[in-house]
This record gives sequence, structure tokens and C-alpha cells, in this order.
Amino acid sequence: MSSEPENAQENNQKMKVQAVFDINAELAETQRDLRDTKLLIEQSQNEIEKLTQRNAAITSHLQQVNSQKEEMPIEEIRMAYDSALDAQQRLFVMRGQLDKLQSDKTHYERYKVALEFMQSGNSSSADGSPKAAAGNGGLASVEMLINAQESERQRLSRQMHDGPAQALSNFILQTEIAMRLFDIDLAQAKEELDNLKSSAMGTFQKVRNFIFELRPMMLDDLGLIPTINRYSDAFKEQTGLEVQITNSGNERRLESYLEVMIFRAIQELMGNAARHSQATTIKLNTQLSDELIRVTVDDNGRGFDTDTLDPAKYLGIKLIRERTEMLGGTFEIDSTVGKGTRVTFSMPAGSV
Repeated sequence: MSSEPENAQENNQKMKVQAVFDINAELAETQRDLRDTKLLIEQSQNEIEKLTQRNAAITSHLQQVNSQKEEMPIEEIRMAYDSALDAQQRLFVMRGQLDKLQSDKTHYERYKVALEFMQSGNSSSADGSPKAAAGNGGLASVEMLINAQESERQRLSRQMHDGPAQALSNFILQTEIAMRLFDIDLAQAKEELDNLKSSAMGTFQKVRNFIFELRPMMLDDLGLIPTINRYSDAFKEQTGLEVQITNSGNERRLESYLEVMIFRAIQELMGNAARHSQATTIKLNTQLSDELIRVTVDDNGRGFDTDTLDPAKYLGIKLIRERTEMLGGTFEIDSTVGKGTRVTFSMPAGSV
């Protein structure tokens, strides 16, 4: 009879050892992916530099062609426009690829940190220590992190497909029309190119908004508060909601991981208010002291019953809570049906 508990204990021990092995293997693969991505980023940056120089030269030539278009053959004008369009498209594609690689790099870095945290929690749990529970909690956190990231990627993928991807298809059609009109009606061809330029500028702005959502560069350059202000302005423009911002305390740079975590939390909470709550006004308050940062996001939407919170629908909220508590902070959510929602989280604020 005593052999059954012993067998169960042995099986449990094997599972713990396998968990450690799986985490180590996943960490090694993530580190390889991160190294490869950094190499691709460097190569892409070099290629963009070359394309930028080429694009500048072609643009200069195109300006010269425009100034002499009355004397130049139509075929030469068409070749100049084709070269300019090709250079711009290549540069646009390469910049998009670089932005994606930088986003992937950020994803791998965060995943690496999470795996290292799990590894430290599981390294001694294989010998039967109480850290096994922490390891299981870490695994659940990583699972939530991955699910939240994939959900956000799906949303952006749909937006890219319905917006810029469709617009690029229209650009190709407009370009073909303009090329055919060069031999028939130069004035009409110029009008088509003007329309194409306007469409391209609008699409470019949409792409910039997507890039900002994925990873705002100014977060690295200027810090949390300026990025929040910029994001709130863009959010107001895109959604039509009224956004009221209050920043108090000692504005300064925080540790990079804190700035990213806080910004992503604000982004998620404001997005929830726009997508689910039918709110018209969002109030965002940040308080930064020497020891603590406190953030409150308050909306006047329809609210909900916190006791029946749908984990699948509000996965981001669970993830914010997990991250906040993991950093030694607190998380509170106060919502009543018909009376809006207030989410408050705070954590220690170490400066750089």
C-alpha cells in the first residue's frame, strides 16, 4: 500500500524535472530567436540607409524632370515616375519590416524575462521545494501574456488587412491608370497622381498609428508621461471620446520595464473603455512620487458586475493585475452596472 504514495511522489518529481527542462529549452530557443532578430534589424537598418540615399537622388531627378517636362519625351517622364514609385515602395516596405522586427525583438525580450523568472522559480522546485507553486503561477502568467499578445496581434492584423493592405491594392490600380493616361491626357494623369498621393498620405498616417500602438519610439526617447499625452491625443482623434488627463508629482524617467508595463496597462484600459463600455469620457490620472506611481483610469460607460468578470473578454485586466502584483504593487477595480468603471493600480517607482 505504501508504494502508491511513493509512486505518486516519484511521478510528481518527474513532472517537475520535465517542467524545468521544458523551460530551459524554451529559453534557449527564445535567446536564439532574439539574436537572429537583432542581426536582421542591423541588416535592415543598413538597407534602409542605402534606400534612403537612393530615394533622395531619385526625388531630386524627378524634380528636375518636372521642371523640364515640356521638353522631355513622355517615355522618359514615365520612367522617372516609375523609378520614384519603386524607390518609395521599397523604402516603405523595408521600414515596415524594420518596425515589425523591432516589435518582435521587444516581444522576445519580454518573453525571455518571463522565462528567466520561471526558471529561477523552478530551478529548485525539482527537488521538492515549495517553489513549485510559484513555478505554476509563473506558467499561468506567461500563458496569459501570450494569449493577450496574440489577441492584440489578431486585432491589428484585421485592421491592417482592412486598411493599409486594401489601400495598397488600390494604389497599384491607380498607378496603372495614371501610366496609361500619360499617352492620352497628361492633365488627367496628373490628377490621378495627385489622388494617389492623397490616398498614400492617409494610409501612411494609419500605418504610423499602428506602429505607435505596437511600440511607440518616443517611450524610449522621452519617457512615460509625454508618451501618455501623445497617445491620449491620438486616441481621442481615432475614437471621438473625450479624454481628460491629469499628471501630478515629480515627472522623471523610470526603469524601462516599468514605463512599458504602465503604458501598456493604460493602453489596454482605455481600449477596453472604447470597445466595451460605450463610454463618452475617459479620465486618466497619474501620480508619481519618489517611492510610488499610481494610475487611475475612470470612464462613464455602462459598467459591469465585477463578480461575473469574463476572463476571456477581459484577459488584459487579469494580466495587468498579475504584472502589478508581481512588481509588489496593488490593483483595484470598481465598477457598477450603469455607473461606469474605475481601475486603479500602483507600484514602487524606482528611477533610472
